Amino acid sequence: MSTIYEVAALAGVSPATVSRVFNGLSVSSEKIRLVRDAAEVLKFTPNRTARRLRNQSSELIALLIPDIENPFFTALARGVEDRAQQSGYSVVLCNTDDDPDKETNYLDIAVSENMAGIILAPASADGDLAHVVSRGRPMVAVDRSTGFDIDAVMVDNRAAGIAATNALFDAGYSRVACIAGPVGIETTEERSLGWRQVVTRRGNPAGHDDYLQHANYRVDGGRAAMRTLLDLPTPPDAVVTTNNLMGVGALQILSEAGITPPEFGVAVVGDLPFTTLLPDAITQVHLPARHLGTTAASMLMERIAGDTQPARTIVLRASVTQGATPVPTAR
Repeated sequence: MSTIYEVAALAGVSPATVSRVFNGLSVSSEKIRLVRDAAEVLKFTPNRTARRLRNQSSELIALLIPDIENPFFTALARGVEDRAQQSGYSVVLCNTDDDPDKETNYLDIAVSENMAGIILAPASADGDLAHVVSRGRPMVAVDRSTGFDIDAVMVDNRAAGIAATNALFDAGYSRVACIAGPVGIETTEERSLGWRQVVTRRGNPAGHDDYLQHANYRVDGGRAAMRTLLDLPTPPDAVVTTNNLMGVGALQILSEAGITPPEFGVAVVGDLPFTTLLPDAITQVHLPARHLGTTAASMLMERIAGDTQPARTIVLRASVTQGATPVPTAR
């Protein structure tokens, strides 16, 4: 049986390059061709069992996300799986419900089962990952950062909040509220801070405090917060929701009250999974969910393959689809 060293010699590359080719890591197209041609001549097949024994780990990676019912995390998971499969790894999906105890339990399972690595959307910035990091288990944070020195892939969440809020002011709305997620979650804090920066600069006549409503990141959270906003003595004439499912809930309450965009301005951070309203009446800040997943998985594959460079943070940008922009009637 041929060895990786014989393939490397015939291809004129290093054994490490051969390993990178068969692990699906970044290699030039010319070297990929040389390695695969040499492997075909020598009838070389990567021995996955031997690799598993050397690494003392399985060919499984754990993906911990807070809400599998949210299409954002579904798309992220698809990106992770696509990239992992290219390198011969399978993904174990764990739904934490933003519960630190569930997260800890899944992390313990990933370690005890000798999974090759972990991709984690943390339930809290205060989560204790020391027991995982101390064992040298490759880990990448995605969507939310941690307090630990590990790789991370993020969205520029403050910029997303700024873009959503500016779009509503640019459309002529003047009392722009914000429905944010739970306090203490990084995406909540950054997106709502972006909203606050814009309303402070451009002016919200009724003030800021009542116009910022925190809720859970689900449809019922958006419904409850939107109902509260409409009941204010001076209700807003537009709202930013800092995730897609809360946006659905807010739109449901507006519809039940007989109010439809663009009569009332709506900007959603994230892609709406379903709505009965015309999409061109709503501003959407599109988050690169699948790209987050593929990027995080690529970073994890590099760590599993032995990459020892300092921890990196990659920040991706959102894009905006501007909604209808007539100057609204007074409310």
